[in-house]
Amino acid sequence: MEFNIKDILTIFMVLFAVIDIIGNIPIIIDLRQKVGQIQSEKASLIAGIILIVFLFIGEQLLSIIGIDVHSFAIAGSLIIFFIALEMILGIKIYKDEKNPLNATVFPLAFPLIAGPGSLTTLLSLKAAYSNTNIIIAIFINMLFIYIVLKGFNKIEKIIGENGIGIIRKIFGVVLLAISIKLFTSNIKFLL
Repeated sequence: MEFNIKDILTIFMVLFAVIDIIGNIPIIIDLRQKVGQIQSEKASLIAGIILIVFLFIGEQLLSIIGIDVHSFAIAGSLIIFFIALEMILGIKIYKDEKNPLNATVFPLAFPLIAGPGSLTTLLSLKAAYSNTNIIIAIFINMLFIYIVLKGFNKIEKIIGENGIGIIRKIFGVVLLAISIKLFTSNIKFLL
């Protein structure tokens, strides 16, 4: 059990940037208008469970199909790279499927919070950090996501549209640097 505050903070920032709950406030508002109330507790809990379960069984799933963690980490770093480009440049590379029938679980908990980017990021992070630090960072992220979901109307009014845009760009640059670090630290295992 390796508890490291610096690692937890790094993992938290990476997951926070990939999940991008602040940047997704417009999508959350749209979902709320379509379906009414969104259950913040349920969405945060389900997303957290998905992330933690994938942290532990993701490698086994990969081994069944014959992919090692370092290859997956490199693929994940590329996905993170493109997510960062979306955030920085304000373009849309990944098209979201929107199904408002059960917005709390789908698409909010999965794939908006615990989606391809965050799941890939988890396995990429697992190649560099301990499970204990990753789980703590997931818990902190889910707590933050719960707070945001509970008060997203107030947050949107306080931050404003320009503030949300600035936050997205800052986290995009951080995410871009992290994706390059993940790529370079894992490519050496394949060469």
